[in-house]
Amino acid sequence: METPEGLLARLSALGIDAHTVSHAPVFTVAESKALRPSLPGGHVKNLFLRPEKAAGPFLLAVLEEDRQVKVNALIRALGQPRSVFAEAEALWATLGVEPGSVTPLGLVNAAPGTVRIVIDRLLVEGFEWIHVHPLTNRMTTAIRPADLLRFLHHLGHAPEVLDPPNPV
Repeated sequence: METPEGLLARLSALGIDAHTVSHAPVFTVAESKALRPSLPGGHVKNLFLRPEKAAGPFLLAVLEEDRQVKVNALIRALGQPRSVFAEAEALWATLGVEPGSVTPLGLVNAAPGTVRIVIDRLLVEGFEWIHVHPLTNRMTTAIRPADLLRFLHHLGHAPEVLDPPNPV
């Protein structure tokens, strides 16, 4: 499994401008909002789901932190099989992260095709910088959305940009 330091070195080697700060661990969007004065830009919440019964890839939905979405509506809109939140063991085995540290950068540890990643269009088009964990919830990394997409493609993943369904 990749380390946060190794991940940041990979970004740097690709010429990706990323700025990382260390802080006390944060486990929820509410806890992370205390960091806002020093971290301008878009902030994310991540949903890591596994198919409930069918075989198939995991789903990582990277959403703007205040986006309200019903998980079942999102799954239907994406044509995914019925899914549930993945367990801690699956997080570690697939992304190399613990609960509270889910991040699109965790795809550095995932084989292509094992995780379908969808990213909120608001994050991609609405911010110069977005903030994600670099494999640990003790750090936050600012990265340009286009650079995040480029990095994911470099890893062999095919991120999809989406407009999440409105909650009904």
